[in-house]
This record gives sequence, C-alpha cells and structure tokens, in this order.
Amino acid sequence: MARVGGSNDRRQGQPKQLVRWALAVVVVLTPCITVLFTPAAHGQVPMRPVQSGPPVVPIVSAQIVTEPSDGATGINPTAPVRVSVSHGVFDAVSLTNPEGKAVAGHFSSDKLSWTTTEPLGYAKTYTWSGTATGIDHLRRPITGSFRTVIPERLVSARFNVADNATYGIAMPIALTFSSKVIDKAAVQKALSVHTSVPTEGAWAWLDDTTVHWRPKAYFAPDTRVSVTAKLYGIAMGNGSFGREDIGSSFTIGRSYVLRGDTRTHRLAVYANGIQVGDYPASYGLDSDPGRRTHSGTHVVMSKFPVYYMSNPQYHYKDVEARWAVRMSDNGEFIHSAPWSVAQQGKTNVSHGCINLSPANARAVFDAVLPGDAVEIIGSSRQLGPNDGDYYDWTISWESWTAMSALPN
Repeated sequence: MARVGGSNDRRQGQPKQLVRWALAVVVVLTPCITVLFTPAAHGQVPMRPVQSGPPVVPIVSAQIVTEPSDGATGINPTAPVRVSVSHGVFDAVSLTNPEGKAVAGHFSSDKLSWTTTEPLGYAKTYTWSGTATGIDHLRRPITGSFRTVIPERLVSARFNVADNATYGIAMPIALTFSSKVIDKAAVQKALSVHTSVPTEGAWAWLDDTTVHWRPKAYFAPDTRVSVTAKLYGIAMGNGSFGREDIGSSFTIGRSYVLRGDTRTHRLAVYANGIQVGDYPASYGLDSDPGRRTHSGTHVVMSKFPVYYMSNPQYHYKDVEARWAVRMSDNGEFIHSAPWSVAQQGKTNVSHGCINLSPANARAVFDAVLPGDAVEIIGSSRQLGPNDGDYYDWTISWESWTAMSALPN
C-alpha cells in the first residue's frame, strides 16, 4: 500500500511541478506581465495579467488659444497679441484687419506660438485664420476675432528740438500736447532721454499740456542727445489716447554763455569758459517796473536778421530792430539799437531788451545758437512762469524734480 500510494503521489505531483515550471517560464519570457492571485476556496487561482511600463498617452486634437480671447473688445492696440497651440504645431497663422491686410508677426522656434510684431490700429476688428495639426494628425482651424479700443480723442504732441540740429548747453527739451493730459504718470513713463555723456536730468510738468526735460546743470559740450516719446496706445485719461510715437536726435554744441548785469550796464560773452567779449549795453528802464529786464537765466530761443517790434502799452509799433536774438517769450531780445548807443554802458533806457551797438549786436547774432544761456543779474524783476516757455533754469533742482509725475 505504501508503494502504491507513493507511486500515485509521484504521478499526481508531476502536473503540479509542470504548472510551477510553466509559470516560471512565463515570468522569465515575459517579464512585463505580472500574474496576480487571489484566495479561493480550493487554493490560489490565477487572475488576468495586468500590463505595466510606460503610461499610455491618449491621442488628442490640437488645442488652440488666442489672446485676446474671441469676441474681446476695447483692446489696446499695443497690447500683446498671440495665438498658441498644445498637442500639435501650427501650419499657418494669419491675423488680418478689416481691409484684409495681414498683421506682421512671427512663430516661436518650436512653432507652438505666433506673436504680432507691429502695433494694431485703433477702433478696428481683427480676425484670426490658419490651421494647426494635432498629434492625432488632424488639422484644426484657427478662428476668432477681437476689436481694439475706440478713443474719444487722439492727442498729438511735438518736440521743440529738431533732428540733426545743434543747440546750446542750456537747451531744455519741451514736449507740448494738443490736449490736456490727465494721466501724466502714464505719459511720463513713455518718455526717455539718452545722452552720449552721462547727464543727470529730469522731466517736470509745467502745466497740463507741457512737460520739459532739462539736465541738473548745463549739458556738456558735444553731447549727443536722443529723446523718444512712445505715445501711441498710451491712455492719457478721459478717453484720450496718444496719436503716434515721436522722437528726435540732436547735438549740443560748444559752450557759449552771455552774462549781463543791469547795474554795470555790461554784457560779457564766454566761449568754452573763456571770455571773448565785453560789450556796453543798455537794459530796461529801472524806474518803470513794466520795462525792467528780468533777472534769471534766459535761453536763446531764436534769432532774426530783422525783427519788427510793437508794444501797444508804450505806444510804438513795427519798430525795426536788426540782429535780434529772442531770449524769452515776454518780448526780451538782444538787438542792435543805434538810437541808444550814447546810453549803452552808462544807463538803462530800453523797454526790457538788451540794447547793443550795431557791430556788437551783429557779433552776438553771428555767434549764438538756440539753447545758449543768457544769465542776467541786477534787476529786481525775476524771470518766471509768466515769461514764456524757457524759464526752466530759474527753478531750483529740488523744485524741478518735485514737478515730476513719478516718484523720485
């Protein structure tokens, strides 16, 4: 019985061994298959294989996002405009205005985004078109549109300095707007000045339509200056927007300064720091406050070989003055005055101008540039805001910087 029983045990055990080897072979030959077992009433029962390894990535269509979003309105024409794609790449992209003109733009290096490279126009609807191919190999169209802001008014501006011109060392940069500026800080952020010689300077708002930039001290001679106003797209307040960007590049010439003293009746001239002239002069009549020449640093504004002067308050009209150099907007000039040569160097008899002899006036006329400084002392009447555009140098640096719309 024992032998019979043992023989049967061996015969019955062979299939179990084969099963164990078979499972081992399956594991060796297919290591990525894991066989799970679960308890059952009669032992371990194999369950279905479970796949392991890298996750399966679902195949999806290209996903396209436009910025601004479809149907957006009131978009600033200088705001970023782009379209991007995920799960695919772009085939072609176009953004067109109402006239069908394509807006310039470029793809990113991986062709996953496209961005405009030029500003848009005001009050225009722009439409997207093009296609993108997804990893599912299917093409999807690029669609959508948006509309830019409609300004209530467009504000233009102009500089007082011209391209490629040469100015004196006291020349302020003036920017004048066609309408009142409410958001001065936004506008000032769009302004920049670059100089070839390091120059400390600052913007100051003289009123609601005028902002000036001047250096803390006079410009260094031969400084190259570039000024830019990136005004297009700038919201200036109350529905106003900048009409266009403007800029100018100019040069500061040699140092040329005229210094006058109403008490000594002289006008001295300094070129590059060296005195080159000392002329007898007659300034405004001291006994009449309305005729006194103003003390303070004036700036040469313009010059005329012949200029006809009128002053209804003092009952004269179209008086011819030769070699006239304007140094303020209140009627003050340096000019030839042959009628007062006898008083020049001795007493003040003019209506506020600086009277010189014809020869001396011609010498000054020939030498000066717009932007040259005319420093006057001795008069009790001071140059100020009521005397025109270029009273910048009469304001202390601390007061000047306080007139900025931005924190110092």
